[in-house]
Amino acid sequence: MSNEKGAGATGNPFSVLRHPGFRYYWLGMVISTTGTWMQNTAQPLLALKMTGSPFLLSLISALQFTPVLLFSLFAGVIVDRLKKKNILIATQIVMMLTTFALAILYATGNIQYWHLIVSATMLGFANAFDMPARQSFVIELVGPSDLSKGIALNSAQFNLARIVGPALAGLVMAQWGIGACFFINAISFGAVIAGLIFVKPRLIEKIPMPTKNVFINIGAGMRFIFTRYTLFMPLLFITVAATFAMNTNVLVPVFAEKVLKLDELGYGLLMASGGVGALIGALAMAMVSKKGIRKAFIYQFPILVAVIIVFIGISGVFALTAILLAVSSFFFMIFMASVNTTMQLGATDEFRGRVMSVYTLVVAGSTPLGNLFAGAIADRYGAGMSFVVCGLVIIGLLVPMYFLRLRFEKKLSESAQSSAQAGD
Repeated sequence: MSNEKGAGATGNPFSVLRHPGFRYYWLGMVISTTGTWMQNTAQPLLALKMTGSPFLLSLISALQFTPVLLFSLFAGVIVDRLKKKNILIATQIVMMLTTFALAILYATGNIQYWHLIVSATMLGFANAFDMPARQSFVIELVGPSDLSKGIALNSAQFNLARIVGPALAGLVMAQWGIGACFFINAISFGAVIAGLIFVKPRLIEKIPMPTKNVFINIGAGMRFIFTRYTLFMPLLFITVAATFAMNTNVLVPVFAEKVLKLDELGYGLLMASGGVGALIGALAMAMVSKKGIRKAFIYQFPILVAVIIVFIGISGVFALTAILLAVSSFFFMIFMASVNTTMQLGATDEFRGRVMSVYTLVVAGSTPLGNLFAGAIADRYGAGMSFVVCGLVIIGLLVPMYFLRLRFEKKLSESAQSSAQAGD
């Protein structure tokens, strides 16, 4: 027991891989997420080539996340009731079959824009259940003491794939065409499914829900969050940041083609640059996780990201744009991992699935709104102006909220001091 504690307390970000279940799951996700990022790179370019419209491109991305916006709260109740491992296997199979269908349509020359719409919607329904299950599954693999490190390393694999996937996609598209990325992604789902089969999660006691009424259970989860300042305030910050900062999948393809005049390989490398920064951020987060979450990570970093996004919009040079994307992703990843850890550690086992479904709702569910907003501006004024506007909106919303939070915490501190003095 002492050895496990010592391992968990080290600054080595990979020490959490000593948990066999997490190791199998993590390795499977590395392969699968790489395939997903290959498709995430190829599909927007295909949509842009088919339609020539940034707004129609943003519509596909929006539809992929709309089911998350509509159904993630209901999914959270189901995640709290069923075994997360079984949910994940089912969602991965659905996503694999959907991607295979898209690949076959492209290979036979029958693919049309509406096929992208349908496949995006299908993937969105699967993600509505997959994302809260995945977010709340980590603690069953590593335990509470290693949760922060597990989340950070999970983010690291996502961003390792975010580097490798777009770079590979650029090479594959240049050599074999866009459709090859779809086939590779479909096959890659087998890795995470195989990893999940070998995973044996820790037994976590299921506390029976007091009622079968799904709306009452959702309401109980919402009250759990909104009556806890330490959960509600980070959730508020990530709602704003996720809506207006997570639009690179819409804006980077347009910016690469219209402003930087890049080919497929250059576009893939530009997408990968964001992954480089995010991967470094995730590893840095894993190394400092034993010191706890710092408030600056949650309340200052998203504002810094917004400032960098504004500079991306006025950059017209490939190297500078790539560096700015990497730096913004570095700070945004630390912000995201900090909020994720705060939400999970602040939730009890009874509510963790529902808490993470709300987290999923604001992170992924806000994406359709942000994508359509960014796409509409890019369609009319260009991708550069869309970056600038999104950054300024974040600054305009979060800076006042930051100072209101400081005033509120000061009042809480003064109230606590007054109560302590009265008690003395």
